[in-house]
Order: sequence, then structure tokens, then C-alpha cells
Amino acid sequence: MFAPLKGIRVIDLSQVLAGPYATYQMALMGAEVIKIEKPGSGDWARMGGPTTAGAGMSPNYLTQNAAKKSVALDLKTPEAIAALRKMVASADVFVENFKPGVATRLGLGPDVLREINPRLVYCSISAYGQTGPLSPRPAYDHVIQGMCGIMQTTGSPGSGPTKVGAPYIDYATGMNAALAILAALHEVRRTGAGVQVDVAMLDTALSLMASLMTIHLSTGWMPRQNGNEAWSASPSSGAFDTAEGVLMLAANHDQQFVKLCHALVRADLLEDPRWSTGAERSANAAGLRQVLQEIFATRPAAEWELLLAEFDVPAARVRSLDEVLAEEQVQARQLLSPLQVAGYDAPVQVPNLSFTANGTNCPPDTAPSELGADTEAVLAELDLDAATLETLRAAIA
Repeated sequence: MFAPLKGIRVIDLSQVLAGPYATYQMALMGAEVIKIEKPGSGDWARMGGPTTAGAGMSPNYLTQNAAKKSVALDLKTPEAIAALRKMVASADVFVENFKPGVATRLGLGPDVLREINPRLVYCSISAYGQTGPLSPRPAYDHVIQGMCGIMQTTGSPGSGPTKVGAPYIDYATGMNAALAILAALHEVRRTGAGVQVDVAMLDTALSLMASLMTIHLSTGWMPRQNGNEAWSASPSSGAFDTAEGVLMLAANHDQQFVKLCHALVRADLLEDPRWSTGAERSANAAGLRQVLQEIFATRPAAEWELLLAEFDVPAARVRSLDEVLAEEQVQARQLLSPLQVAGYDAPVQVPNLSFTANGTNCPPDTAPSELGADTEAVLAELDLDAATLETLRAAIA
């Protein structure tokens, strides 16, 4: 099995989505991830979202917490902080997503922990980063969506700002953090010195809009709400209503437009001077859109998708989540794995890595742990005195 992080130990103080998704990527690649949770309640995501199981194992939590150990520690007690510092001595990575400054106030700041372990990769994940005037502010995915500008480009003219449906900034931030940690681990191996990684949701969100930023700063152009139209703005791309369903089409350049016309059995469109070149098609976009819309309205989107695929024209019928998950393509890519979780009648499907290695993916090897299930085993490794152990046990009882 592909396990490039086997032997890497991660201490994970993060919760909800971004941080846990970062460490989940690492767990899937073989790292030992020790998740530190608040006694009694644990990660907030344990209780969040719709659930058919008992408290503490919501689908929100299961999504990014398999293959991890759960240790319950009350970080308000000096004994817990002392135990955590001992864990850090044998760790390779430390991840936290407190508001900037909180970890330092707890005695778990990067300077303190790197005195204990000079080779430590210390990763902080926050809304706006550890520096800058907005650094102290808290935020969630939808708040950052408002801040980063994406909502002003989403939706149709007149609809007002529109949020992206999924918490994509949270998950992108998790992937960004995992990438940063992997790079930092390589740097530690190269230099022997620890690395402090600072990952911000706003930074990640803006990086997902890289071309918009560059074009705006270079030309002054401002993006607008563009509905379901293609980023290319080609009149032979974007969304088209069909006899049943919506078709997303991409025929941007001349070669694709030629293939599209042959697929539609409308080679005559190629002889029309209004649409003979990309520039002419853009200049006469409304007329071309009307012709194409009339053609696509004659058949269902599913039929058009298959036909256009035969001519190598990029196109897809707009699907619902249940429809795309039923596609054989999703099964072939090994994107999900079933896990048997207490409280669920059927196995729970959780995500694997979003890539394959040597032709296979990396499923989690264990289901998410019950809150605090691994506390005793992990504490036993720390050689704590009996009084400290008793205090820690009392705090989580």
C-alpha cells in the first residue's frame, strides 16, 4: 500500500473541517494522527449536521476523522498541557486551528514546542493567518466566501451575491495545509531544522481565484456575475437548456467548434461569416447562442452528452449529487470506502485520497475513534507519574 508518511506522528488539535481534513489526508498516507479533543464534547463536528447515529459520530465528523486516534485532554489544566508537551517530543507535526494567539497563551506556541522538539513542523490554520490587521478575527467558510470576492461573481445578474453550495474553502484549506506540511517535512529532512507553517482560509480562497486576481491587477478588469456561462465567455460554451435537463458545453476554440457543428449535423454554420472565427463568434454571440439553443432544445441533455462525447466535444449533463455518485466513473476512481461505524445500520462511505498512486487509492484502515478511546494507550507511552495520570483521568471522567 502507498504509505509515504508511515512513521510520521502528527499531534492534531484542530477541529471542524479544514484542520481535520488536512490531518485526514496525512492519516490516509500512513501517518499516525493523534487527535486531541475536549473531554465530554470533543470536536464540534461530532455533533454537527444530520445524523442517524448516536451523539458524537455525526456524518460531518466521520468524513475526515477515520484512521486517527482520539485522546481526551482538558487543556485548561496544567497536567494536560504537560502531557501534550511530552507527546510533542516524539512527534513530527503539530497542527492547531485556534484563533491566532490562543496556542501561545496555552503554552503551546511554536517557540515553546520547538524548544522541546527542534525538528517539529508546526502548522497553524486560521481564517486570516497569523499576521496582518485581520489576523485576530474568527471566520467560517461562508464568511470567507463573502470576504474573498467569489460571491460577487457567483449567481446571475440581478440575483445578488451567491454563496457556493459546498464548504469548498474549508476543504481546499485542508488540502493546502496538507501540501504545506508535506513540503515542510521534506525541508526538515533536508536541513534538520523545524518549520513553522501558516495557512489561512482567505489566502487559500484567493489562490482558488488566481486568474481573476492576475487579470484584474494587470488590466483593471472586474469579474461580474456570469450565471452558468463558461469562464471563456465563448458563445458556444456554457449552459444550454435541452428537452430534458441542462447541458454544460465547452466548444471554445476553432477545432472544438468545428467538431460541435459536425456533431449537430450543422456544417453550414461553419460557412456563415458571422461565425467563421472565434472573434466573429464573439462579435455575433447572441445569434449563435439562439441557433444552438434551438438545436439543443430538441433532445434531452443525456443524449447530447453521449453524442458530443463521440465527437470529442467537452460536455456533460448537469447532475444531482446522487446521480453523479451512482456513476461508474466514481466507482472506478476509488474515491470512497465503506467503514462499519457503531450506531449505523449500514457501512458509512468516507472519502479516500483524491488521487491514486501506483493505480490504487488509500482507504482508511480504521473507523473514527469514539471520543477519548485512545487516551489511556497514548498516555501510557509518556511515562507520567501516578499523580498526574490520576488528575488527567479525573478531568475526563
